[in-house]
Amino acid sequence: MNTSLIALVLAALVVGVILAAIIHFCPPQSSLKKEKYQSRWIEIERKFDSGSADSRHMAIVEADKLLDMALRETGSRGKTMGERMKNRQGVWSNANAIWAAHKLRNQIAHEEQVNVSEDILRRALASFKRALRDLEAL
Repeated sequence: MNTSLIALVLAALVVGVILAAIIHFCPPQSSLKKEKYQSRWIEIERKFDSGSADSRHMAIVEADKLLDMALRETGSRGKTMGERMKNRQGVWSNANAIWAAHKLRNQIAHEEQVNVSEDILRRALASFKRALRDLEAL
């Protein structure tokens, strides 16, 4: 009887450890409200296409914020957006392009005069869109 009880307790401990590991290492997959993301994305594209360099820069900043919102809502862990992006590394269809877009956003947000071609800005916007699709937000 003692042996059976010990085996049962050990089995319960093993199952508990496995469940704790699954909960800790696998972020919850919440379904995103695509309509919300699609309507925000349309606003971002309109802002980008409105013509001025400032509006294109703001569109990049807003696209980055939208991606971060999707990361948070899908359970990505991390204190910073960079950490959340790293924790979802296996999801990205083109991780380098998404990182470049995020770095461009940081440059726009933190530097006074940012002179970037419209083509580079357009590619960054496309990278954010691809990332949102990778997360199934769009």
